Amino acid sequence: MSVNVNRSVSDQFYRYKMPRLIAKVEGKGNGIKTVIVNMVDVAKALNRPPTYPTKFFGCELGAQTQFDAKNDRYIVNGSHDANKLQDMLDGFIRKFVLCPECDNPETDLHVNPKKQTIGNSCKACGYRGMLDTRHKLCTFILKNPPENESGSAKKEKKTRKKDKENGSSGGEAGSRSDIDAPDAVDGDDDDEDWAEETTEEAQRRRMEEISDHAKNLTLSEDLEKTLEERVNMFYNFVKEKKEDSSIDSADKDILAEAERLDVKAMGPLILSELLFDQNIREQIKKYKRHFLRFCHNNKKAQKYLLGGFECVVKLHQSQLLPRVAIVLKDLYDSDLLEEDVILTWAEKVSKKYVSKELAKEIHAKAAPFVKWLKEAEEESDGGSEDEKEDEDNVEVVYSSSARELKVETVVSEKADKDEDDLDIDAI
Repeated sequence: MSVNVNRSVSDQFYRYKMPRLIAKVEGKGNGIKTVIVNMVDVAKALNRPPTYPTKFFGCELGAQTQFDAKNDRYIVNGSHDANKLQDMLDGFIRKFVLCPECDNPETDLHVNPKKQTIGNSCKACGYRGMLDTRHKLCTFILKNPPENESGSAKKEKKTRKKDKENGSSGGEAGSRSDIDAPDAVDGDDDDEDWAEETTEEAQRRRMEEISDHAKNLTLSEDLEKTLEERVNMFYNFVKEKKEDSSIDSADKDILAEAERLDVKAMGPLILSELLFDQNIREQIKKYKRHFLRFCHNNKKAQKYLLGGFECVVKLHQSQLLPRVAIVLKDLYDSDLLEEDVILTWAEKVSKKYVSKELAKEIHAKAAPFVKWLKEAEEESDGGSEDEKEDEDNVEVVYSSSARELKVETVVSEKADKDEDDLDIDAI
């Protein structure tokens, strides 16, 4: 059975397909391991070496990996469910396969071990840029470049083959000229693309890349920190942007930092605290782009936004409690909250972010808007079947007494499969 390479695309006619990942658990006790049975086929569909996604699993799971290319066996130590690995593969595809501009998977990696950089180019839209090398997998990629990029292995193999065929020094010279011509062209392309631009803009970009790489080296261990530490690091990052007055144009940087720290879903909770106050209606318009980058097609992030909204109401209760319904409508009209997320939230009063009493009041004030949503849904007959949402068993909550973010274990909730035609890239 095949699935879309970009599984956030629900179109059944989507042209980019890959086999569904098949995992087989072998062994017992300390020797238990998970064999990715069809990793070669999956990797071929992604145009990446099978070692890359396998190593990515190891990095994400903190497990050792084994590669037996001769027998097509790619192994992750420990027992791991195929569905869990499939979801994890989505993370690999997002970081190392999809084009950041057009979201198509028609990309190639260009590794420069000397400069310790990994370039990324898209055949679909022409995008060229550099990968963020802070993920642990990048260290592996730099040491093990894609074979089609280095060209050296193929070149050496072709040379040996020609040498055997010709069997003489003269033939050897002839074979060398036959082989070097295309490889020299490849090398020239590489230099032209990634090294030889001499314009002022190219020099500036290279200096930025060097600076970014130095930054990457110092931050490479951030992902090993606890969730609470990473969330608070993100909080401080956004706070600094606000304090130095660069917050208005920093939406992409904020999203990138959240993704780097792997706290994207919690982003709206932090943004709500730092960007919203009693003037929330105007601020929704002002920072719509910032929130959309987190909330678009992300129901978990939308739930955190509702939690952040409750916190803001608590801080400005006299001004905002009477206006709960209209603020929720603003969030809905701005495409920051989807209908099913609001209706699910309205079904249960929670004391996760505010007291039970205040939560009841907020829900009571929201009732007219919730009623309007339900009536609109009934009229349009637009209900959809519930589908389980894949969520972590942790939630980040804001403690107003301690003025810091804490991690709590919770039971995962259900959310509907969303279908939204909004194009976040068009913002």
